[in-house]
Amino acid sequence: MEMIPQIAPGILIPFLGTSLGSALVFLLKKQLSDRVQKVLTGFAAGVMVAAAFWSLLQPALEASTAMGALAFLPAAIGFLAGMGFLLLLDMVTPHMHMDRQNEGPNSGFKRTTKLILAVTLHNIPEGMAVGVVYAGFRGGTGISAAGALGIAIQNFPEGAIVSMPLLAEGMPRRKTFWMGVLSGAVEPVAAVVTLLAAGLVTPVLPYFLAFAAGAMMYVVVEELVPEMSQGKHSNTGTVAFSLGFVLMMILDTTLG
Repeated sequence: MEMIPQIAPGILIPFLGTSLGSALVFLLKKQLSDRVQKVLTGFAAGVMVAAAFWSLLQPALEASTAMGALAFLPAAIGFLAGMGFLLLLDMVTPHMHMDRQNEGPNSGFKRTTKLILAVTLHNIPEGMAVGVVYAGFRGGTGISAAGALGIAIQNFPEGAIVSMPLLAEGMPRRKTFWMGVLSGAVEPVAAVVTLLAAGLVTPVLPYFLAFAAGAMMYVVVEELVPEMSQGKHSNTGTVAFSLGFVLMMILDTTLG
């Protein structure tokens, strides 16, 4: 407990990155054109695919190297569990990627629910990994204490991809901002919880990392890719996907 005040700045800096990304909604027009919406959707998809691998799956594999030839198991099990969780969510809730011409007034908000959930799930194991590092354990997560600023920078687009789609669906700016902020608030909480129980959390961290990766990939394939590919300006969404992927790859590999 005595360590927490000393490491609080390092834990909160990544959360600040998410909050700043969410604040981008105050700089955008409320009514976004179809082209801009495809750019945002494609960019979000690219960011999430890159984050799923370099922020989540790769660290999960590295953390399991002690298992030898079976090092893939935690990542494989966690990934499929994350996909299955979102699939179950799809089955028990109204389907979200309907034809836009037949959507009801609230269907857009329903469609963004899984996006918010996926980014929030991603922030939980990321916060756990930070907690492991600060607790002094070598969890093999590939995240260093010196990388707090790097995590904050890579969290910037994640905050944006939560709040921007909500703005496009007509939600008030202030509310979209707070939704983005709350998606990142789980990260410092997870870091503190892990810090207090690192010995228990570290063995299952690869599963949590891969679980979040599976959830993110489900959202990308099921929701974002169809959204950016249908209708006019689909090539715009594809270019934005590439830019989002490359940006997140650079941030994850150089600053993570």
